[in-house]
Amino acid sequence: MKAVLCAGGWGSRFFPVAKATSKCMLPILDKPVIHYIVEECAIAGATQIAVVTPPGVLGDQIARYFSHDPDLEAYFRRRGWQDRYEPVAHLHDLAEFTFLGQPMNGRYGTALPPLIARRFVGDDDFFLVNCDDLVLRFDGGSALADLRAARDAAGTPAAIAAAVMPADRAAHYGVLRTDGAPAAKLVEMRDKPRRLPPGRYPVAVGRALFPSGFLTHLDAVVPSPRTGEFQVTDAYAAYARAAEILVHPLDGRYHDCGDVRGWLTANAAVADHRGIPMRG
Repeated sequence: MKAVLCAGGWGSRFFPVAKATSKCMLPILDKPVIHYIVEECAIAGATQIAVVTPPGVLGDQIARYFSHDPDLEAYFRRRGWQDRYEPVAHLHDLAEFTFLGQPMNGRYGTALPPLIARRFVGDDDFFLVNCDDLVLRFDGGSALADLRAARDAAGTPAAIAAAVMPADRAAHYGVLRTDGAPAAKLVEMRDKPRRLPPGRYPVAVGRALFPSGFLTHLDAVVPSPRTGEFQVTDAYAAYARAAEILVHPLDGRYHDCGDVRGWLTANAAVADHRGIPMRG
């Protein structure tokens, strides 16, 4: 199993700090967002992980974090700080990592990372994960592992994870319509609809499992007339017309860490789990 992690965004909602720090490297207490996501991939059986990064220094940060640094490890050992280094001591062994820079060529959007990783994917199944989207599990489980098991049980070639949100929040995501069956299949997907009637809606939360054939549907994606972005949700909808996509309910606490409020609530949730009191 392979995984493609989409970390190439510029994090405009986190400026000015995102000018010098990739948003996926922002900390949830003492670990960056992407650290949690890589652990989730490893639990789900991904042994090869491609991270699509911003070019230059921001991408170098991510690659350095997941690279073995024997000099730094030796320094911590000499100071008697092995316990402090332990959380990163074996990160480089969790998977075989590939780092792919997303070029600054005017094209932007969620459809680009899987296109950039096409050669990496080859003919294999792969997880497609948005590094803005954090799913916290404190039971040792993995939302991606659940997604893989559900897809295999349903016998579909693809699956996407879904959370249920009220209309005012759902309007900022890809809203899903399913066939209503117990193992629900995707019928329609609308990206960030402007208006939704009051109610609760299933939305895509940046976790999917596809066969390599999905990549051919990315070639037909055109810029959104509203935003100018190349949206992966268009490829989801096109693939659903050709093959079945299971829509699997998310188990875990979802946090949109591409947004300051979501990033703060993720920090509060981890602090609460660790018994760290937070006032206010």
